Amino acid sequence: MHQLFRRLFCISILSSSFILTTSAVADKSDSDASHKRYHDQASMQEVQLGPRPYFLVKDMAEGKLKAELQKCGNGPFKKTDFSIGHRGAPMQFPEHTKESYEAAARMGAGIIECDVTFTQDRALVCRHSQCDLHTTTNILATPLASKCSIPPDYSSEKPFENVQCCTSDITLSEFKTLQGKMDAGNKNAKTLKEYLNSTPDWRTDLYSGKSTLLSHKESISLFKKLGVKFTPELKSPSVAMPFEGEYSQQDYAQQMINEYKQAGVSAENVFAQSFNLSDVQYWIENESEFGEKAVYLDGRYDDPSFNHKDPTTWSPNMLELASQGVKIIAPPMWMLLDVDSENNIVPSYYAKAAKAAGLDIITWTLERSGLLKSGGGWYHQTIKAAISKDGDTMQVLDVLAQDVGILGIFSDWPATVTYYANCKNL
Repeated sequence: MHQLFRRLFCISILSSSFILTTSAVADKSDSDASHKRYHDQASMQEVQLGPRPYFLVKDMAEGKLKAELQKCGNGPFKKTDFSIGHRGAPMQFPEHTKESYEAAARMGAGIIECDVTFTQDRALVCRHSQCDLHTTTNILATPLASKCSIPPDYSSEKPFENVQCCTSDITLSEFKTLQGKMDAGNKNAKTLKEYLNSTPDWRTDLYSGKSTLLSHKESISLFKKLGVKFTPELKSPSVAMPFEGEYSQQDYAQQMINEYKQAGVSAENVFAQSFNLSDVQYWIENESEFGEKAVYLDGRYDDPSFNHKDPTTWSPNMLELASQGVKIIAPPMWMLLDVDSENNIVPSYYAKAAKAAGLDIITWTLERSGLLKSGGGWYHQTIKAAISKDGDTMQVLDVLAQDVGILGIFSDWPATVTYYANCKNL
């Protein structure tokens, strides 16, 4: 009787184990299928563009492009990878915040950016620069101001002239106590209120009341939920590396990739970026699947010896970049554009050389310059003669898309690009 009971008990345990095991496999399968369904639904859902794209189209000069864009005004509009949320939607929402990212996804951005840097305890967080907390958060209005690399000097006539607050000054838990704000700071201010109240007049503080900062891991989780792809930019450290003698640049580059792998994100959905070619080369050599879509941000315009119009100053040149395994290059818009003798916007020699070398192109940043009637600022410096009003934004976008042949474009207001991309079936 005793032996019979033991046999029945063992059979019961084995049966339960089998049921639990098959249940776990089924749960995982259901979870994967559910995530795929959510991603597919999120990608196909109609988006909310708001009035801005319509305002820009109405402001265009009469012609074939305007007529074409007007015809598709009733949509429907879908999410598109051609539209990349630059730090979210920072024309109106504080950059790199949950609210800014959600706004970008709602406006149809198929890819969203988290600029990646690290805290004192080496946690990765979303910030455009390691040392921008004084302009992009409320840190100076909190007790954490005392931890800044260079805190305000209230004994000076210009207490904020040299202020600098870095993510590496504080821990992740301290970082998470901060609120985001519109990126601005008046170095000549005499009071904290004056320093903080310096948002450019073509932006707004209307959506700054609640601005949630995110770690890199949290951004991955959010983007998965929003059904968008990922374009993290590994920011150049503002502190000496290796950090505290232990944390090397390669550790940093690998950590960013590891967080996608740990979250189960497919490499085909990640466009890892860096201005440092060595980071891109590291991913190509050590994380080949992620290296396939790694983006080399071309910031050589800061080098006095570099001239984007003179290929003899390009080191490495386009063919050399391609031979090193680089697949995607990302210069600012102005390096891809020129004007002809009749002041028409045309592709630059740089753009033609990149395409001839087999490189794909992503560019930045649309609608980050304020009103175009003022000349378009830094981002339009090579085509000032061809722009005079906000509606010209669509003409610039059309040349980049149709003549240069870019893969996608970063925008501070993704709805504009979403409208154009849907009209052109990009």
